[in-house]
Amino acid sequence: MCTTLTIDEDIAVRIQDLWRCHGYSLKQVINRLLREGLRSSRPPPDAKPYRTRTAKLGLKPGFDAAGFNQLVDELEAEEHQKSGEEPHERR
Repeated sequence: MCTTLTIDEDIAVRIQDLWRCHGYSLKQVINRLLREGLRSSRPPPDAKPYRTRTAKLGLKPGFDAAGFNQLVDELEAEEHQKSGEEPHERR
């Protein structure tokens, strides 16, 4: 295929650098760059979904789950007190 392209100056300089440094013809450089650009614009092949292994860590000795619930209740009550609302009862 024979066509005429208008290439931006910054791109033309980079093409000329490749053309001169590597000894390729202008046609070879343009075709190589177009192939690489078209190849990289394809969507990547379907990859396997990422999986994370889980582990039961539990609570460290000295921590009490009931204490965390109490802390949450206290923080919620404090927040409601600041906003002037009555605390909600948990269901």
